[in-house]
Amino acid sequence: MANRSLRGMRIGSRSLETEDGVDFAPRLQAHYDCPNGHTIVLPFSVEADVPVMWECRCGQQALLRDAEIPEAKGGKPPRTHWDMLLERRTVGELQELLDERLDLLRAGKLRRSA
Repeated sequence: MANRSLRGMRIGSRSLETEDGVDFAPRLQAHYDCPNGHTIVLPFSVEADVPVMWECRCGQQALLRDAEIPEAKGGKPPRTHWDMLLERRTVGELQELLDERLDLLRAGKLRRSA
């Protein structure tokens, strides 16, 4: 008998539980507008902090409707290898090391690496 009641049913595709007596958390709909004209509607909990920016499916940053673009965070620019090298040595010291290595290379005391 149990086999007959599940025949034709995709097990795992649908829940057999009902939503009777379930109190859902209060939600709000956040509308985001993309610069390319797309509109994104997302449900959020009333208690959640709704982000001002959301990434659209096209890759652009969509802005929450009736919100202003947030100011860019001022931060330190990323350090490059050259910046870190200059923290350890001066340009004069680097030139001296380069000249030493070039002399050794020209004299055949160093192998060229591929």
